[in-house]
Formats: sequence, structure tokens, C-alpha cells
Amino acid sequence: MLDAFLDASARTGRFTHGAPRAVTISADGSRLLLLRSTGPTDPVERLWTVDTATGAERLLADPLELFGRPVTYDDLPRAERELRERVRLHAPGIGSYAATGDHAVVAFVLGGRLFRVADGRAEEVPVAGPAFDPRPHGGRIAYVAGDAVHVTGIGRVTPDDGAVWGRAEFNAAEELGRTRGHWWGPDGDSLLVTRVDDSALVRRYLGDPARPEVAPVAQAYPRAGGPNADVELHVVRLNGLSTPVGWDRETYPYLTGVDGLVITVYDRLQQHSLLLAVDPVTGATTELAAFADEHWLECVPGTPCVLDDGRILSTVEEDTRSLAVDGAVITPPDLYVRRLVGNHGGGLLVEACDGDPAEQHLFVVHLDGRLDRLTHGAGTHSAVSGGGVLVTTSATLDGVTRTVTGALSAEPGHPLTDLSGPLPHLGRPVFARVTEHGLPTAVVYPRGHVAGRQLPVLLDVYGGPGYQAITHNPRVWTTKQWWADQGFLVVTVDNRGTPNVSPDFTRAMFRRFSQVALDDQVAALGTLADRHPDLDLSRVGVRGWSFGGYLAALAVLRRPDVFHAASAGAPPTDFRDYDTAYTERYLGLPADNPDGYAADALIADAPGLRRPLLLIHGLADDNVHPLHSLRLSEALTAHGRPHAMVAVPGVSHMTPEGVGERLAAIELDFLRANL
Repeated sequence: MLDAFLDASARTGRFTHGAPRAVTISADGSRLLLLRSTGPTDPVERLWTVDTATGAERLLADPLELFGRPVTYDDLPRAERELRERVRLHAPGIGSYAATGDHAVVAFVLGGRLFRVADGRAEEVPVAGPAFDPRPHGGRIAYVAGDAVHVTGIGRVTPDDGAVWGRAEFNAAEELGRTRGHWWGPDGDSLLVTRVDDSALVRRYLGDPARPEVAPVAQAYPRAGGPNADVELHVVRLNGLSTPVGWDRETYPYLTGVDGLVITVYDRLQQHSLLLAVDPVTGATTELAAFADEHWLECVPGTPCVLDDGRILSTVEEDTRSLAVDGAVITPPDLYVRRLVGNHGGGLLVEACDGDPAEQHLFVVHLDGRLDRLTHGAGTHSAVSGGGVLVTTSATLDGVTRTVTGALSAEPGHPLTDLSGPLPHLGRPVFARVTEHGLPTAVVYPRGHVAGRQLPVLLDVYGGPGYQAITHNPRVWTTKQWWADQGFLVVTVDNRGTPNVSPDFTRAMFRRFSQVALDDQVAALGTLADRHPDLDLSRVGVRGWSFGGYLAALAVLRRPDVFHAASAGAPPTDFRDYDTAYTERYLGLPADNPDGYAADALIADAPGLRRPLLLIHGLADDNVHPLHSLRLSEALTAHGRPHAMVAVPGVSHMTPEGVGERLAAIELDFLRANL
């Protein structure tokens, strides 16, 4: 049986059921739309509208009434299953929705059935087949069925030519921040639609050994160094006529953004990108701006873009990450910009850091360089803006609050209803920046710890590009506090290569993952032990998932003098078998950096294992394929190196509620036995 915390975590969606998400604001600022379930143990998310002036709520769509029961994984069209895996979404209700700017029409799907909400009433709309990714415009809804884009009242509008129309390919959705494949044109008489030909990609197969009667599923996978999907963009008119959008796709194969008639494209190594304007009649493109970086260009959400006056807004990465207009920096040198939210209060609303990287605040940047700070106090603050209204989410170590306010309002806003249950306890990390690199770290003690009593160390790690572990998200520290209460001093370190400290900090992993990450983790442990003498460095365990699983396995294979046991979940053990867009951004092409790829692979280290190692992998993982753990296990077995492996049928890279908690219980037993 699970203990009380793990059981509560499983029943409450890791304490998120009942919390609002997917908030959008109408163009006039009068209404919000959001998804939320009815309470902490209800996983089924409904669609709600909220009056921004009063906070009054109204239920617009209840999937239990419309679909008759919770939507299961088996109900979903394959395209939606794959997208939910890419965005790490597990929701047996309404997973996502799309609305017109005035919120007059909202569209969503439930198990492939299309629903439209207008005048406060939800009704089902007939479709050509299991529907996916609906997008309303005026009185019509564009959606994907099979490999084609359809429009209600018209029918199929893309050719039947063997390609996939209207869906984001693997690289775009998993690594490049583009989860869509079709967009309405500004006039509503045409769409911009992607055409994806993945015939050149290698096929991988995912089967369920627990159900051998079910045929394996084939996946077109862009393996590092190999071919990518061929992605085109077309202007598709409602009469079915299609005009290809022209740019140098051989040089710039990655389409990362579509905003009206402006698109962003990147080269394969993501060191060069173009911002292009599309002629909707001819499909010809005009270059608006070009960007380059000798390492890689970061895809900063919201940028680059065209301002209302026609100038180009972008980011510049030097000592910090700055906003620039036509190349001229407009933000102060101590501000590190993380995301452009949108227009607000006569300027540009950004999420940024101006000091401690564990914090994030909201600022309005004016084009003349003035800066208005909207949030204060230690925490991670994020926002959605529109129509002069701001919905702010403030995460602190004491909890999460969401507030609705007007533009730069001095008056306190009203809270957005949150029906999630209270956290069973709060984590109390001790933050510090350590070593000459200023690594962000945290140590969590067991509640009631008696000073002078040494405890085994649990390094709870991620350590890879794109994810920051040291933040003020209270749910993160609640889970780490549970681990500490099991009898560990829990240590977390953001080594160089992780985001949001400085460009140079992140770029330290350029062309080599393993050495920087491992060296920084070891150095941080040594420094923290001087500050926290109850860290028993003779008993150090490490656990992680994905890149964290890679780093955990790397730790016991290469530094058994420091690390004494490891639990490695879904580790990419050889990046030559990982995807192109992520791997090549940091390591380059395998043919150009063979030594770097070889140095970062773990298979050759198998003969030297002399510490306990637990490998965990879901057998339905289409991101880090099970081959990674299986090949490492095969090599360990071939060299007679004892290890343990938990292979979980039917589980993907995204462990659903309940599975993750049961795996945590297995990890706990393993770490206790070996530390």
C-alpha cells in the first residue's frame, strides 16, 4: 500500500485537480475562459467562463454530460494521444479548447467528437471522422480528421496525397514549441496549413508485452544525424485550392512559429533563423529579420514578432537576455527576460528575473526603456494578459494564488477560484548559490531533524537544458519534503547547462553534456557539505527522470567514489538514438562531433559499474524509447554487472497519476536498502 502522502498525490493529480488552467481572456477583457475540475479528487476538467469585473463563474461545458463518462486514453484519436504526450497532458475531461477573440464561439473535442459552445450552450457538431485540434473562426470550425484538415459546412480542404496535413510533427511539438499545424488566415477565407512528409524517417515500434495480441504501433522518429520530416506550409483556400509558401526549406527546415501572415524558421543546428512575411496570394515570403548565434538561438516564447508600428521585437543574448527593437536593446542590463506575455499597460508585459534566478517577476517594458515592476516578494510570478486585464499566478513557498486585475491597477484584484485541496505539508528548502559558477542549490531537511545527526544524501536531480529545478513552486518542494521525511537530506542542484541564470551559464553544455553536469553536481555536493555538516557524503544516492535519469546513471558509472546508489528513470543512454532537434541543438551533428557523442553515451561504461543501479522505463515511451534502458541493461548483463530494472508496460515518458507514486515507493525501497 502507498503511504498517506503518495496516496493523496495519486488521488489529487499531484495536488492539481481543481486548480484552474488554460486561462484565456476575451479581446475586450470582459470574460475569461478556463478549464477546472470540481474539486481535489475530481480529475475531469470542465469549461468555465468568468466575468472579470465580478468574478462570477458559469459552467459552459461538462464532459460527463456531453460524453456520458470520463474520456479515457483509448477514446482519443491517435493524433490527440501523441500531442498530449508532447505537452505532458493527462486529462480525462476537456484537454484543451480554442475560442474566437471575443469568446463568442468556443470549440473542443471529447474522444474525437467535436463540440461548439455559442450563446452559453454546448452542442455537438458533425465531423468527417475522429476530430482533433478544432479552431473556430466566425461561424466555421477548422479541425483535423485523419491526415486532413476539414472545415465545418464545407468538408475536406486539403489534398489526399499521402502526406499529413494540419498536424505538428514530432520535432515541432516535442522540442520547438509549435504544437499546431493549421491557422486561420486574417480574412477567414483561407488557412495556413502544414504538410508533413515523414516517409524518410526511421520507423520505431512500440508494443505492449502485457498484451501480445495487440500489434505494435509504428512511429516515424527523427533520429540524431538522420533525416527529418519534410515540412511545408501552404495557403489553403476554402475551395480547396492550395498555394505553397516559399522559403529556403533546405537551409531552414524547422518551422517554429506562425503568427498571422508572419512565420519563423530555423536552420537545422538552430544557429540561424529568419522572420518572414507571407504573401497570402502568391505564397512568396519577404525577409523581415535574420538572427544568428554561434551556439544556438533560444526559442523565447512570444519572440521574435512584429510590433504594431512595424518594427521587429527580438531577444539578444549577451551578458543577460534582453529585449531589442530593431536590434537596439531596450531592457536594463540586470533584467533576464524569460517570456513575452503580450501587450499590457501601454507596453510589453514580460516574465523576467532581476536578481535571484529562483524568482520570476512581471514587468511592463516600455519602448522608450521605462520599466514598471508589477510583482514583489520572493516567488515565481507568471501571467496571462488581454483586453487590459491581467491574470497573475504567484507561486511562493507558502502556496499558489491567482488574481484577476486591470491594467496597472493599484487596486487589489479578485482571486480566481481554486478548488484544489491544500498541500499536506509545505517544503522548506534552504537555498544557496555555490561554487565559483554560482550554482543554484537547495537542501531540504526532514521535519523535526535534530542537528548533529548525519543522514544519507539524496541528490534529486534533472540537470539538463530547458528545465529549472530551483524555483518557488511549492508542489516541487512538498514532494522533496516527503523524500526528506523518509530519512534523507535532499539536495537539488541546477548545474551549468540549465536555463534562466545567464546565457553563458546555459551555453556551458555546448557540444558536451556529461562532463559539465557531473562536475558541477560533485562540486556542489562538496561545498554544501561544508555548510550542512549533517550531509553524510559516505552515503549519497541520486535519482532523476529523463535527463535526470541519464545524470543519475552517469553519476554511479563514472563517479562511484562520490555516488553510492542511483535510480535512473527513462534515461537517454546514447544521444545518437535521441531526436534531431534537441540533440543537434546542443551536440551538433554526430558526424561533426563524434567524440562528444561518444563521451556522452553510457553503454561503454557498463563494465565499470560497481554501485547499485535501478533502471525504470515505461515500455510505451515514444520520446526516450525503451531501447535506451534496455541496451544499457543488455551491456551490464553481458559484463556480469548486477543491476535492477523495472519495465512498466503501457506507460509513456509521462507517468500518469498513480504510476509515478508507485514507482516512487519502489525507488524508496531501493535507496533505503542500498544507503
